Amino acid sequence: QVQLVESGGGLVQAGGSLRLSCVASGRTFSSYAMGWFRQAPGKEREFVAAISWSGGSTYYADSVKGRFTISRDNAKNTLYLQMNKLKPEDTAVYYCAGRVGSGYYTSSHSYDAWGQGTQVTVSS
Repeated sequence: QVQLVESGGGLVQAGGSLRLSCVASGRTFSSYAMGWFRQAPGKEREFVAAISWSGGSTYYADSVKGRFTISRDNAKNTLYLQMNKLKPEDTAVYYCAGRVGSGYYTSSHSYDAWGQGTQVTVSS
């Protein structure tokens, strides 16, 4: 099982951009389907974006479609989330998650590897 470590969070003004990274340890990252989730205070963890092991398939929550882009570099064992046109409602702790699989997955219950999270705060 891979170990996941996120980075790139921070404080940004509304309309700004951030890029999150998630570095995976181990040599099996390329066999993992990956996803990004977020959890705001007092709310349940919610799906943000997912990507297949090859990067050929991606899927987004409606709330971020057209603003966020998920990508991966299997040679660097790294998953990315480019976030543009950020809104205050995007404020949350962002988690990357992974599981062995050929497709993409939108349910948190489908993933068995999780990072520790990185805080994203968008000010109005």
